[in-house]
Amino acid sequence: MCQLLGMNCATPTDITFSFTGFAARGGGTDHHADGFGIAFYENRGSRCFLDNAPCCQSPVADLIKHYPIKSRNVIAHIRKATQGALELENCHPFVRELWGRHWLFAHNGDLKSFAPTLRGDCLPIGQTDSERAFCYMMEGLRAQFGTREPDDQELFAAVAEMTAELTRHGVFNFLLSNGRCMLAHCSTLLTYIVRAWPFQVAHLVDTDVAVDFANVAGRGDCVAVITTKPLTDNETWTAFRTGELMMFVDGRPQSSIQIDIPEHIQRSNRENLACA
Repeated sequence: MCQLLGMNCATPTDITFSFTGFAARGGGTDHHADGFGIAFYENRGSRCFLDNAPCCQSPVADLIKHYPIKSRNVIAHIRKATQGALELENCHPFVRELWGRHWLFAHNGDLKSFAPTLRGDCLPIGQTDSERAFCYMMEGLRAQFGTREPDDQELFAAVAEMTAELTRHGVFNFLLSNGRCMLAHCSTLLTYIVRAWPFQVAHLVDTDVAVDFANVAGRGDCVAVITTKPLTDNETWTAFRTGELMMFVDGRPQSSIQIDIPEHIQRSNRENLACA
């Protein structure tokens, strides 16, 4: 399956270090070679880069590694296709507008027999279960709140309710952001780390690169990095619990809830992990 990378920060921060290690997994140190994408928030808008080439070979990925775009919320994805052709329209993250701001979504998993009836406010461009799930969630939020944008806690509760529905269809690890906060859900595998003062040296697992964050970050900086598998080998990462949905604000986890995953789905998830 795919892999996810997210960053939520207290102050605008670049993701070049984490993305350098993450990009190697896109056909280099791992087999996720069916395209990639990364999107950065700038206020209510976003800057999105996609390529259906393997991330480890992509000139677009090379640009991101060397272009320190600063953002408070970033979502990246490397794809191992389960549904949909190897085309650009099926690369994550997906972007939609709601309440006058961009929303970003990336998914790792495989939703079976998922063909929701959509009203037409938000329709898929590609063929993936991931984009269908995102459109379903966006339409659900619009239906629930109308023209009024919910606050963070209202949003968290609404996403938790929809996540409980979607997990009945299969593996649903995802990252979702509106540029103000980031939500992350774990069906099978997801980890995170919070980096704050005093900062330390971090060394990547997938390539021999290290950085001393004490030299590049200040006392007011705080960064949460969420990823499928830990990116560094000298830091302590925290694993999400199975079924856990978390919300990150200003670089720290703010809310958490355990969502029940049906036993037959859990059993199937364990079998898939054993074969991975």
